[in-house]
Amino acid sequence: MQISGRHVLVAGAGVTGKSIVPVLVDLGARVTVTDGNAERLAELEGLGAELVPGLSEPPDDVVLVVTSPGWRPTSPLLVAAAEAGVEVIGDVELAWRVGRLREHPPAWLVVTGTNGKTTTVGMLESILKAAGANAVACGNIGYAALDAVRAGYDVLAVELSSFQLHWSSTLAPDAAVVLNLAEDHIDWHGSMDEYAAAKGRVHTRAKVVVHNADDEWSTRIAEEHAPETARRVGFRLDTPRAGELGLVEDLLVDRAFVADPATSAEELATLSDVRPAGPHNVSNALAAAALARAHGVSPEAVLKGLREYQPAPHRAVEVAEVGGVRYVNDSKATNPHAAAGSLRAHESIVWIAGGQLKGASVDELVSSIAGRLRGVVLLGVDSPVIAAAVARHAPDVPVNSLRPGDDEPMTAAVSAASAMARPGDVVLLAPAAASLDMFPNYGARGDAFAAAVHVLRDDAAGEPSDDN
Repeated sequence: MQISGRHVLVAGAGVTGKSIVPVLVDLGARVTVTDGNAERLAELEGLGAELVPGLSEPPDDVVLVVTSPGWRPTSPLLVAAAEAGVEVIGDVELAWRVGRLREHPPAWLVVTGTNGKTTTVGMLESILKAAGANAVACGNIGYAALDAVRAGYDVLAVELSSFQLHWSSTLAPDAAVVLNLAEDHIDWHGSMDEYAAAKGRVHTRAKVVVHNADDEWSTRIAEEHAPETARRVGFRLDTPRAGELGLVEDLLVDRAFVADPATSAEELATLSDVRPAGPHNVSNALAAAALARAHGVSPEAVLKGLREYQPAPHRAVEVAEVGGVRYVNDSKATNPHAAAGSLRAHESIVWIAGGQLKGASVDELVSSIAGRLRGVVLLGVDSPVIAAAVARHAPDVPVNSLRPGDDEPMTAAVSAASAMARPGDVVLLAPAAASLDMFPNYGARGDAFAAAVHVLRDDAAGEPSDDN
């Protein structure tokens, strides 16, 4: 961090760039920002940086490049920087280094994985606050880790993406977990092995390495990337072994952070204390508990934090019950792995799915939940792919594929699902796909689902709807 008076280049003028520039200026660096979008670049006027559009190589005197996580390693500017011997880091690595400058650096408890990150970080934040810690959830959730460090928090519950980890070279968390790994972002990383290697960076210098014993990739990444000095802690949806957290009947128990793991255990919570329900969220709760316990949090605080946790929007949120049918919004299930966890939480489902699969296969997903399906409603560009998988693995399940170009596709989807459902069923929006073919983002897709359900509810009650 010896950058006072030296030239630092920031690649990207988006939200991350706005967070990076003031920090570098405060550290005394001479800052240049580049971006291909001139309007976005102009939004950084007045922050004390030189704004230069479209650089393809760093100026000769640049000693450091700080990149936004979305920039691929193959970007000409970043390739040129590497060839010139200029270090390239991301905003998370910068946050780590800035935090080390504090008299009392913050503790980093880091969560990564393909699915469940935001829920786990939210649970972890709630547990830490229940323990009285000056803690905050940050990272890849809308509140930058760099801003959290500057705000003076003592404990950071940090969600990190594989993009952010790719650009982090010296990050050394107090404890870290890779929740799971499934095919995703292969277009950015190039291969599944490279994707796993990026996730593995979270363990390279960690003091406590937490892994999901039920997930082959999580276990493998811990084995391959954990330093010899790290403490290894597993969690599983079964009776835990010594050194693990897990389930004993309906109890979440700890056999890792106890006086004698071989002969004793601490009760942390019950299944009814975990929200949203479902095995994948119990797994998330165990991961959050493991990280919190690694930080010294008591079992009582774990219980209090899980009970007080409020799930984030669009993550297995029950919107309403209409005619004995529950309508659940899990629009955040944007890939097959995430959708599988959501679907396995219910016994009888009318499944609303579809969107952009980005090349991901859905055969394993459909075959694993075929017995739970009452019906399927499909929308979006890749709905034919899902329809074909249902035909192969659940041929007796009725499928309603909506026509492209419907003016209100989600209203039509909810109406079609309602016609298939019976009392006791769940109509579940768990698309298994990205939303950008039809909606601005997964949040807008979830909002459209909720609005359609509210109209259905009000029509059933004979009341005028606020959504009209």
